[in-house]
Amino acid sequence: QVQLVESGGGLVQAGDSLRLSCASSGLTFINYAMAWFRQAPGKEREFVAAISKSGSTRNYADSVKGRFTISRDNAKNTVYLQMNSLKPEDTAVYYCAARFYVTSLDGSEYDYWGQGTQVTVSS
Repeated sequence: QVQLVESGGGLVQAGDSLRLSCASSGLTFINYAMAWFRQAPGKEREFVAAISKSGSTRNYADSVKGRFTISRDNAKNTVYLQMNSLKPEDTAVYYCAARFYVTSLDGSEYDYWGQGTQVTVSS
């Protein structure tokens, strides 16, 4: 059974930083591209960042480029999202997702999802 478990969310002030983690089990982690998506209240889910199986390729949404960094530790089966200079508009539930072999910016192409972790940024 595949599980993706996010952690690290919380309530912070604008300008603060948070690091999200997503621990995986039940899959061969090194065979999966990983991504972070987010969904704010009343809005559709949106792509945040993705990383290839090896970690050599990373993609970011324009809204987070230069502030967020995605990384992975294949020895720990974990993907991270370092979020700096947080803004109120970053408030959302953040989900990690796994897709076999290649990355995608389209959430519908991902095979597995975590349950999400809430990030709230106050102004």
